[in-house]
This record gives sequence, C-alpha cells and structure tokens, in this order.
Amino acid sequence: MEFENKKDGNTAGHRKDVSGTEPGTTGQPHKRRVRYKGTHPRNFKEKYKELQPEKYADTIAKVVQKGSTPAGMHISICVNEILDFLQIQPGQKGLDATLGYGGHTQAMLKCLKGEGHIHALDIDPIESVKTKARLEQAGFGEEILTIHHMNFADIDQVAEEDGPFDFVLADLGVSSMQIDNPERGFSYKTEGPLDLRLNPEKGESAAKRLREIDQEELQGMLIENSDEPYAEEIAKAVMTTLKRGGKIETTQDLRRIIEETLSFLPEREFKESAKKSCQRTFQALRIDVNSEFEVLYQFLEKLPDVLAPGGRVAILTFHSGEDRLVKRSFKELKRAGIYSDAATDVIRPSAEECRLNPRARSTKMRWAVRSE
Repeated sequence: MEFENKKDGNTAGHRKDVSGTEPGTTGQPHKRRVRYKGTHPRNFKEKYKELQPEKYADTIAKVVQKGSTPAGMHISICVNEILDFLQIQPGQKGLDATLGYGGHTQAMLKCLKGEGHIHALDIDPIESVKTKARLEQAGFGEEILTIHHMNFADIDQVAEEDGPFDFVLADLGVSSMQIDNPERGFSYKTEGPLDLRLNPEKGESAAKRLREIDQEELQGMLIENSDEPYAEEIAKAVMTTLKRGGKIETTQDLRRIIEETLSFLPEREFKESAKKSCQRTFQALRIDVNSEFEVLYQFLEKLPDVLAPGGRVAILTFHSGEDRLVKRSFKELKRAGIYSDAATDVIRPSAEECRLNPRARSTKMRWAVRSE
C-alpha cells in the first residue's frame, strides 16, 4: 500500500557515536524503525506513513486513489449527499451522533462558517481523543465543537442542556481505524484478540461472550444479526470446540473454525463463501457485544424530541438489520405526523465514490424532517 525507501534514515557520512546518540546532541538515542520484508508494508504498525497522514499527504493520496483506505484513517461516506440534504446554515446548532474519525463533523463545521455549534458523541475512548486533537489542529476548538464521551442512545441527555438541534447525523458504520487495528479484534483478516468492543473499557469481549452462551443462542444471533446461511453449522462447531476444551480467544481461532466448518463446500465455492461467512459472523458478534440494535432502538425513539421544529436528520446504515429499523421508524413517525417528510427511497454513494472507497458499497442513506 506504500513504498519503502531503500536507504535508511542516515545519509552517507552521517555518523553516530558508539552510544547511538546523534553527534552533537544530548537527546534520546536514535532508534531505527524496524524494517519490513519486501517492498510493501504488510502489518498495521509497519504502515508508518499511512499512520501519519499529516506528514505523508502524497502517500495517503496514492493509497486512496488505488481504492484503499489508509491504515489508521477513515474515509467519510456520502459527504456531499449529507450536506445537500441537511442544508446547514451559519448560526445553527447540530449533533453528530457518531463522531468517529471526524470527517463528517469537519465538513458540517465548515458550513457553519464560525457561527453556531456542533455537539458530537463517541464511546470509543481511544479514537475520540485523537479526533479531538485532529479537529483542534484544523481550527475547530471548543468554541464551536463539543465532544461528549457517551453512547448515542443517550442523545436526550445532551439535548436537555444543549438542544434542540437543527440537524442531526448518525453514521452507523464501524470506523476503519477500528477495523484495521488488529489490537481491536474487529477483522477476521488479521491476528488479534477476539474483542469487537467499541469501548474496550466496558462490557465483555466477543471471546468471553462465546463462552457464556449456548448453541441455540449463537445460532439465533447469527441469523438475526447477519442472516448467516450456515448459522447452524457454525454455531455447532464453535460450541463443540469449547466443550472439548478448545480455546477461541483470537480472531484467527474463530476464522479457522468457520473455514473448517465450511470445508464440505465445493472447491469453486469455498473461498468466497468462507470469506462472507467470516464477515457475517464477526458482524453478528460485534452487534451483540455492543448491543447495537438496542442502542439504535433507543436512538430512533428519542430522536424526534431532540430535533427543533423543521430539524433534519440523516442516517447512514450498512447492513439490512439496522436499515430495516431506520426505515420502519421513519415511516411510522411520518404516518403519525411527527415527521413532515421522510425518505421513501435510499440514497446511495456514487459509483466513483465506491471505486475510491470500496467500504462505501453497502451504504444506504435515509433522512427525515421534523414537523414544524
């Protein structure tokens, strides 16, 4: 995803003394970055250029142009479509219910032109600190942006003091920074702890959750949360492994079980089917561990009360389960007269956006307008 210079950091004739400290300095000993094999970095930590976008803008641009997401970053989806609908005006007050990397937030802040305020929520204690620093460096400080470390199910608490809001955005997708970091355990593609928590300081990891449930509950979770066609087979294999004293502590432990379970499939079907079942199984566990459907129910129920008359809301969904909930809520509340208008059709990212950001392909945007 990025190219490594063949030379190390020292040019010809640039020497170090025997202690490893640069001549003429009294600082810490210079530490060479660990080199990787081959011409391209393969693991997360080796992608040092991508992890420092402020220093390596050219590398970032090349990675994005190739249709990849740089390590440690998140490319915001449907930014233009969101701004076209929200019609943000200077002086308004808004809420970004899912701060993440802050791309949507920054785009909305620019629309305010220094007048008004945005409140943003995020439960991730690791990424929210980085995002706050990034936005402050871009010129958006506390005078125009307030970040709350809380779940977006609690939007009513923010609205009590700071609402109602003229516009609200909720991006229900998991951020790429979380997916790509092996230490967070969100992806079956890399070795890491089977965690999947958006807030690793609270709740139970996916590994612990698997030890606490039975086969029937796991099968139901796989069907309800991700429409997994091999839910019965995977649930049985997982529980058999645990009952026999086997451990499922890492992402690769679970991946191996899924692949072994589906080994009965014809060779021409196996690779793609195993890949999709891994994706769906990890999705189902993530939804369960973070109580995502329950949180979304609460958010949708409280949403009308935090919107100002005529206030607008846009929601991005990424799988059928959450999209059904949003669609039904908007439809029912429009019928009840609480929303004056709501999307009848979804808005999707353009073909060009999907080419540059393949993670945008499953995105659906729905919107609604609060009655006056």
